[in-house]
Amino acid sequence: MQNSSRHLAHLASFTATPLVFITASTGHRNRLLNNAVAHECLHEIWTRSSELDGWCVGDYLLMPDHVHLFARPSAAAKTMKAWVKMWKSVSSRKMAHALGIEASIWQADYFDRYLRNGDSYSDKWQYVELNPVRAGLVETADQWPYKGRIWDLSL
Repeated sequence: MQNSSRHLAHLASFTATPLVFITASTGHRNRLLNNAVAHECLHEIWTRSSELDGWCVGDYLLMPDHVHLFARPSAAAKTMKAWVKMWKSVSSRKMAHALGIEASIWQADYFDRYLRNGDSYSDKWQYVELNPVRAGLVETADQWPYKGRIWDLSL
């Protein structure tokens, strides 16, 4: 059976628990995420993920139609695919109910990139953190309320 996954395989050149940068978009790029409901829902799920699924979320930022986050699995974590599927499913149900919509919230796929040892987490975060400024949503990164840090995942 051929592996049709577009996501990166775990490679020996990475640490045992690599840091992963993940981007997930809403279905049809609907602008559903820049609100307190989505922020609280995702923050709660990702906070519990460390205990339930073995994934720790570091810095994250919600844009209106996509989310960026940095995460690190524990040695006994679920696969990334299973973990992302779980938080998308749970958050979709909760947000759809709270926002009064019937459609699925997320696109089925997502983008992932492992950070190699030489990559700079802080540089990548600083770039991500400026997304709302570049999009004209706020004047400074500090003004964007839909971001946070659950765990310190510094390399």
